[in-house]
Amino acid sequence: MTKKSKTDLKEILKHVNTIAIVGASSNPERDSYKVMKFLIDYGYKVFPVNPKENDILGRKCYSNLKAIEKKIDMVDIFRANEFIYDLAKEAIEINANIIWTQEGIVNEKAASLGEKNGLQVVMDECPKKILNS
Repeated sequence: MTKKSKTDLKEILKHVNTIAIVGASSNPERDSYKVMKFLIDYGYKVFPVNPKENDILGRKCYSNLKAIEKKIDMVDIFRANEFIYDLAKEAIEINANIIWTQEGIVNEKAASLGEKNGLQVVMDECPKKILNS
């Protein structure tokens, strides 16, 4: 997986309409909450995914990616590294276009799997920071 430039990342985000945020939280102090709020305000259709939550920022929370009935362009992952590979498999199963992991998370095995299955893979980046730059 090659690190992409900010310009490349902005270009990727231009083609995104729907985003599933895995590991979304209703706690306003959590990064997943702040990023989700920013992406909603920016105009994206955002679907929170967390089996322990019911509703985040007025949006129904889903227990997993497969429970979302809409086409998801990007899966934005706020989970620990040990969950990334399985989430990459799930992103492939739902025909997502992009797997994106947050800052500090890089999983080469998941990246390789995603790329082999035609997904764009972005790791160790924050879409909020990219859109704000």
